Amino acid sequence: MGRKAAIIGGGVIGGGWAARFLLNGWDVAVADPDPEAERKIGEVLAGARRALPMLYDRAMPEAGKLSFAASIAEAVAGADWVQESVPERLPLKHKVIAEIEGAAAPDTPIGSSTSGFRPSALREGVRRPGRIFVAHPFNPVYLLPLVEVVPGPNADLSVIEAAEAILRQIGMAPLRVRAEIDAHIADRFLEAVWREALWLIKDGIATTEEIDEAIRLGFGLRWAQMGLFETYRIAGGEAGMAHFIAQFGPALAWPWTKLMDVPELTPELTAEIARQSDAQSGHLSIRALEALRDDNLVSILRALKARSSAAGAVIAAHEATLPEPEPEPEPGGGPMETLQRTVPIDWTDVNGHMNESRYGQVVSDASEVVMAAIGADAGYIARGLSYFTVDTRIRYLAELLAGETIRVTTQVLEGGGKKLRLFHRIYKEDGTEAATGEQLLLHVSLKTRRTCNPLETVAQKLDALVGAHARLPRPDASILLR
Repeated sequence: MGRKAAIIGGGVIGGGWAARFLLNGWDVAVADPDPEAERKIGEVLAGARRALPMLYDRAMPEAGKLSFAASIAEAVAGADWVQESVPERLPLKHKVIAEIEGAAAPDTPIGSSTSGFRPSALREGVRRPGRIFVAHPFNPVYLLPLVEVVPGPNADLSVIEAAEAILRQIGMAPLRVRAEIDAHIADRFLEAVWREALWLIKDGIATTEEIDEAIRLGFGLRWAQMGLFETYRIAGGEAGMAHFIAQFGPALAWPWTKLMDVPELTPELTAEIARQSDAQSGHLSIRALEALRDDNLVSILRALKARSSAAGAVIAAHEATLPEPEPEPEPGGGPMETLQRTVPIDWTDVNGHMNESRYGQVVSDASEVVMAAIGADAGYIARGLSYFTVDTRIRYLAELLAGETIRVTTQVLEGGGKKLRLFHRIYKEDGTEAATGEQLLLHVSLKTRRTCNPLETVAQKLDALVGAHARLPRPDASILLR
């Protein structure tokens, strides 16, 4: 039986939580009185279904079942996790949390998505306050890994630790906040930047677009992969952080910012901000902006994952927990199921479909699964032996678009001595054959960089695989390498 999450409040954040749990194999029940909740969450989920799997080079688990409950009690019944995501009004949160606590099982963790309230404020009047904590995510919840976990005073640490384990299982990165404070950690930075931005607009120094350009073309890129202190450590040069502080610390006493003040949000200032924002991006719908945001985030996060750096390290660690494809369910039962994954946005070209070079990567990734199946795995390579590709032929039969799930089967055509010849078929989700790829690989010594025979253990497994696949229909000779 699968695990269940209850999401109370189906707005932007609640919908993101629902998508994150659902696409990681959890059943999700949503409670929200909004008659449009099902449509709104459906639209968020559609974006998540396209974007989240593109982060990974393995197939994600089968999605859970989504349901909409008529009441909070119905939603939380049997739940292993409850996430409160109602609007930021403390009396409303008190009412909702009291209903949750009255219906949830005694040990169920109850997280709140609040961006500002402390756990102690949320717990007023509840019977078991220790299991109620802040789990503050960042939009879009289904892509960004950070969750600020604020236990607060007298928290049940066993519940907190179990909750953090669950968050890691769904690909998120819990950041334990050591003491409760209004707005936690990240939103205090955002508040400071927001205040300064409002003054820049009010004083006519910059527009909304110019402020956004300053962030996304400059320090925003540095912050995305190094944060604040590592960035400034580099700015200090070889002398490091101490030199940076000595050089730039005095500027903190200069009147550069208005962080302790905020302009009055008069109707005139609000209208001016709205006008500038409309001029900046009003030509795009909210859904189009979300899709652009998701595609950009996927590309950045995948780049970070390739270096196992910053948020990319979280995705890499989560990907390692996803099951690898079973190379062959039964010997001789058919070609090997070597790969299943989603085409990421950074694999597409100017025509909007998967670039031809990426078909080669898919074929290469599939061949590595075969190598691992015969024992030519990472340990074998560490011993100084491997297979090198010396020839490849790819036939392009159908377009593959970003967000499409692909499946690869592999047939071993030859495996005697130093040779390994593989034939791959790439399928779309509907079963359409999108491409074929044939590879000729030669066994080599990594010490001499010359061909040599494989070890007997690998040769025996390869012989068995060749024998099993010999019973399969052979690809048409007209498409094979000569």
